[in-house]
Amino acid sequence: MSAAREYGLDEDHEWARPPEGGWTAEDLDRLPNLPPHTELIDGSLVFVSPQTRFHMRTLRLLERTLLEQAPDKFDIDREFTVRLDRRNRPEPDILVVRADADTGPLQTWLHPDDVVLAVEIVSADSEERDRKVKPPKYASAGIPHYWRVEESDGLPVVYVYELDPATGAYGLTGIHHDLLKLTEPFPLTVDLAAVNRRR
Repeated sequence: MSAAREYGLDEDHEWARPPEGGWTAEDLDRLPNLPPHTELIDGSLVFVSPQTRFHMRTLRLLERTLLEQAPDKFDIDREFTVRLDRRNRPEPDILVVRADADTGPLQTWLHPDDVVLAVEIVSADSEERDRKVKPPKYASAGIPHYWRVEESDGLPVVYVYELDPATGAYGLTGIHHDLLKLTEPFPLTVDLAAVNRRR
């Protein structure tokens, strides 16, 4: 059985073949029929697998809380790409961005200078990327804050990182269970134990 047929595609389907040197950030806006939430990492397309209930509930909790508590000079975006450079355009789960970074309804990506915080909620297929690949890229691009969110017994655990201007790398500033209380990038309190509660 061919790979195309195995994935439910007809024999005439042609897989996207990368150009020499790999895809570029601009290609994400031009390639037809890409699955939703496709990322570009080191010139390669990365397709996101179906998300778990933990992932979606954690995303909802963080997005709602950040929207409620962020000062007016910031805005919150979810699942929106950041053009780090020509070969990297990842899509963090949540972003805190400068409110003036909004260039209009047809905007498809953010510049890293406009990003204050990138949040990745780790999934089974994204462990390596979220733990080892993306953080150095975000740090090199100058994004000052990074959170990595892991699941533990059904609840989120938030690993908080801050950019060290002397080294250009992230330093871990805390591991938060049950309650996330921070003063940077703005005063913020998140009841992590409320991830499964409805309003």
